[in-house]
This record gives sequence, structure tokens and C-alpha cells, in this order.
Amino acid sequence: MELTLQLVIDCADPQRLVAFWSEALGYVPEPPPGSHATWREYWAAMGVPEEELPPGAGDTPESIVDPAGRGPRVWFQQVPERKAAKNRIHLDLKVGGGRDVPLAVRRQRVSTTVERLVEAGATVLRVTDEPGMGHYAVLLQDPEGNEFDVV
Repeated sequence: MELTLQLVIDCADPQRLVAFWSEALGYVPEPPPGSHATWREYWAAMGVPEEELPPGAGDTPESIVDPAGRGPRVWFQQVPERKAAKNRIHLDLKVGGGRDVPLAVRRQRVSTTVERLVEAGATVLRVTDEPGMGHYAVLLQDPEGNEFDVV
């Protein structure tokens, strides 16, 4: 039995998060299968009833994939309710290089990534800087308030 992993993120605006997380992860928007022009066209060909598709659903990609094929597919599922509480799961973007890399280098790598993601729409919530423990991380929110760390 083959197992693949898909990460699903509930959201109000899939296109906004496709753009943000493509930038954050180095992923690309997932093209529709086969010769279909859009995901909506693909879903219609599969028999998904029109009333099950919100306006605009599938007109542009709502999922992203790792162009190298190593990471999981991420699907941004449009839901009517807003985020109401702290995430029960979050992503760590590990860009620092680990504890074998000097703390000053890790801090610079993390800071560079944080600056790029803030420009893309993220918000910084907290910086954890514990030189005595050799730890540096930044907690951010994506454009819809989903929390993640850059470490």
C-alpha cells in the first residue's frame, strides 16, 4: 500500500494563500490534471455537482506542489468560517541550518526569510532569541492568521 501525505489548510481565500505559501515554501501552483484548462473543469468532468463548488472554486489553482516532488501537496480548502483560535498544528520552516551552524549565521538566515515573508503578507508575532540556549526563531502568521515558525 502506498501512502502519500497532503496537508489541508482551511481558508477564506485559497488564491491568496496559494501565492503566499508558494513564496514561503518554494512550491508552485498545481496545474489541473490532463488537458483540463482549470480545476473546476476537471471537477465537472469527474461529476462534482456545480452546487458543491463555491463561486470561483477551481478557476485558479487551490493547491501547491513541491517542484522537486519531495514535499507534500498542500491544498487550501475554502470554508465559510474564519479562523477562531490558535492552530493545533503548525509548520516550522527550518532555514537556519541546524545547531551545527553558528547562531549568528542562523539568525541572519532566519531574519532574511522573515523579511521576505513579511513582504509577501506575513505578520511577525514573536521573536524567540535565546543565545544561551543557541536558539533563534520567529513566530509569524500567514495572511489569514495561520501561525508558523521560521527557525
